[in-house]
Amino acid sequence: MNEQVIADYIANLVPKLIAGSKVIATAESCTGGWVAKSITDVDGSSQWFDSSIITYSNKAKVELLGVKQKTLDSYGAVSQAVVKEMALGLLDRCNANIGVSISGVAGPGGGSDDKPVGMVWIAWAIPGMLIESVRFQFKGDRKQVRMLAVAEAFKGIERLLENN
Repeated sequence: MNEQVIADYIANLVPKLIAGSKVIATAESCTGGWVAKSITDVDGSSQWFDSSIITYSNKAKVELLGVKQKTLDSYGAVSQAVVKEMALGLLDRCNANIGVSISGVAGPGGGSDDKPVGMVWIAWAIPGMLIESVRFQFKGDRKQVRMLAVAEAFKGIERLLENN
């Protein structure tokens, strides 16, 4: 996996996004804005990209995306429940009709038995409705885990466009 592969995913998505009048927003944690950066590397991306909210801390997830503190306390930041709330909260706060959220353990530290390094949750939503959330277990160093998460975010957007 490399950044050219990600650029190729985006190049494939752009005509579909434009044809469908779709606009993306991102809520990112472990990827630190890499999905948004990959999007804005493309000239003309303002036609199909609205915004990104990088919420690395739990406090930011609550304050900026409306993730419930109870959800964080019950499931932790790297969980299906949290990425769902991140994606739906994102779309309540921006002018997009596709939202993608990511939270994970990129490593090399920070993992546990329940949430090992490389575990990443990604969710995709449209306004008012979660479409899909998937747990991934990536292998590699911090950069590789993050890059694989970014690539999967774009693959999920492609699935969403094909099915909706």
